[in-house]
Amino acid sequence: MSQITNVLYTGKTRTTGGRDGRATSADGALDIKLTPPGGHGGGTNPEQLFAAGWSACFIGAMGLAAAELKIRLPQDTAVNAEVDLGTGTGGYFLQARLNVSLPGLEREVAEQVIEFAHRNCPYSKATRGNIDVELNLV
Repeated sequence: MSQITNVLYTGKTRTTGGRDGRATSADGALDIKLTPPGGHGGGTNPEQLFAAGWSACFIGAMGLAAAELKIRLPQDTAVNAEVDLGTGTGGYFLQARLNVSLPGLEREVAEQVIEFAHRNCPYSKATRGNIDVELNLV
């Protein structure tokens, strides 16, 4: 397991009520209602939050890849993340698909960017070997 030697940031949240509750951040920037997947009531769920965090982090990692390759990411770079909650032998599990759009980049270069990002994104590192992850250039 990797060890952090320099903490850059600590996200602090408080959640009450579980999947039918509320989550707030210590700095007040986040204050959201939670609802179960497919639930009604205008809230979000942990799978959506995880997908949003991972896709944002992945775009940041692609930016590092672009800098290393001495290219620019397209202005309309996007990651559509899909995080599934399901059951299998042993209980509940997650799986994910990251559908990456890098319009205007040659396929080979785009694939290099995606591979670099997946090796370096902290979310990708945290999930590696723990859940099924599919990377798609779209």
